[in-house]
Amino acid sequence: MTPRDGHIRVLPLHVANKIAAGEVVERPASVVKELVENAIDAGARTIRITITQGGRKLVAVQDDGCGMTRDDAVLSLERQATSKILDVNDIEEIDTLGFRGEAIPSIASVSRFTITTRRRDSDEGTLVQVNAGELAEVRSAGCPPGTLVEVRDLFCNVPARRKFLRAYVTEENHVKQVFTVHALAHPSIGFSLTVDGRELYRLAPSAAISDRVLDLFGKDFTAELLQIPDDGNGGVRVTGYVERPNLNQPTRRDQYVFVNGRPATAASISYALREAYPRRPGDVRPAVILFIDLPPNQVDVNVHPTKREVRFRDNSAVKMAIMTAIERALRTQTSVSAPAVPIADHSTPPAPAPAVAPEAIQSAEHLSVQPTIKPETPAPVPAPFLAPTAAVADKPSAAPIAAPVQVEFAVAPDSTASRPWKWFRYLAQTARGFLLLETDAGLVTVNPRAARERIVYERLVASSAASDAASQTLLIPETIHLSPGDAARLTAALPAVRSMGFAVEPFGRDTFKVDAVPQLLGGLSAGAVLSTIARDLAESGTRRGGARWREELIAKSVAKSYAGASRAITEDGAVQLVEDLCASRMPYICPRGKPTLFFISNQELNRKFAID
Repeated sequence: MTPRDGHIRVLPLHVANKIAAGEVVERPASVVKELVENAIDAGARTIRITITQGGRKLVAVQDDGCGMTRDDAVLSLERQATSKILDVNDIEEIDTLGFRGEAIPSIASVSRFTITTRRRDSDEGTLVQVNAGELAEVRSAGCPPGTLVEVRDLFCNVPARRKFLRAYVTEENHVKQVFTVHALAHPSIGFSLTVDGRELYRLAPSAAISDRVLDLFGKDFTAELLQIPDDGNGGVRVTGYVERPNLNQPTRRDQYVFVNGRPATAASISYALREAYPRRPGDVRPAVILFIDLPPNQVDVNVHPTKREVRFRDNSAVKMAIMTAIERALRTQTSVSAPAVPIADHSTPPAPAPAVAPEAIQSAEHLSVQPTIKPETPAPVPAPFLAPTAAVADKPSAAPIAAPVQVEFAVAPDSTASRPWKWFRYLAQTARGFLLLETDAGLVTVNPRAARERIVYERLVASSAASDAASQTLLIPETIHLSPGDAARLTAALPAVRSMGFAVEPFGRDTFKVDAVPQLLGGLSAGAVLSTIARDLAESGTRRGGARWREELIAKSVAKSYAGASRAITEDGAVQLVEDLCASRMPYICPRGKPTLFFISNQELNRKFAID
């Protein structure tokens, strides 16, 4: 290493370019972003993206834009060479995606770079080849109008940077995210994405953003969105979609925010989204697709090297516009209109959920939760413990059992479970669905849903560890379509999902085919369960863990889905449920940390009633 002698030196050009590349090019997805933005600024109507090995081996972006002359193609390799601005005043009113002129030379300095381009009014095109920053060849070439940029062997001359790249599938998912963002921002442009020779997306140009949203995310996700009406405000205009408030949805969802067509964010935007959306416990992050348009001189896009963040001249006006727009959407409660595929109308009550198949209940290792209510059961119980079609009593009250039976636990020397009580008697089920018990130590109130979650979770984890997960083959395989982000997360977790008893395979773009599910889930929608798993994986954030951690997280998702679909409980089913809960390793809390039961000791009852 050269000693630091305190003298100032001008860095060699190749060193300066590598340093600049570190600011602009973080991974293959960064290359895709810069090249796609250049294609959009060139007026492209169609953009084709191709990657190989997660983009490490090849990133190619082809467009049908205006193209370049021979001189422009060579000049584009120089730092600060750009067609987007002419003088310093232009920086105040930038209406293009790129303008610094650093992307092309930075990418070319750390890869084997080829650009082939032709203007429409030219008879021949130009090919320029650069090897790790060194100009290798400039020659005439036959090519269609537009530009094709090929980036091979990214970081070939910077091995330290190459080592920090993740697995192919991880880098591929980052590229998909960039693709999704730009395809959303520009629905009038046709996009395609090919990965390792397989075309994953081909999106036709569309004038309606609703069509593009439907193409990318599918009808299930789209049906949960509310359209933000355009109020025609000429100052700060906010349009797009926001997720319909739903307490059963995860608290953290993908958010896509665009400022003047540029994927970007700002602290004021995050604040406005938090304040405008109905408050819920925890870190609420609803799904949004938000387009914010305002005069270019009212926003500074030059505050971050990769232009991820922007700064507004009037933060208060932007925040107020966003909050007003979202509140307007929540009031109207109008679903996204997508003529290509009919979307469910959420203005009417949902159809009754399908009952759980009796044979599925029998196969659940004596987890006796019945799908229907027998005449002698307690008073009907409101959702979520009862089917939506069941009637709720006008005056709910606890319904005691005429002759409660005392249940004593059998002695099981080989069991590692810790029984909470020596015996219990089932007394009643309240109108809110809670179970009332008398035990040798006092009175207990049990939450059946939390109890089911604990039981199913432990059985799934145990079967996964023993590699003997029991599956139930579906008579008709089920296909599910997920959003690009959820599909990427589910793909990465497929080994753990299969260990739970699912037979699931990728089936085209963001689509999966399910042939079997765990026996515990017979009668439930495989699509709904896998969607919950993908969303829970998203909620786990960037936390990393071993395969065991991922299996446990997936087991929690499955258990939550099963418990949420359960119905009312018979007397026998309630007794069996309590027995199974008491046999679990951790009977006091569900996998999500919520209590399964509430206990009042005999001593506490004596004290409350002043009994000596």
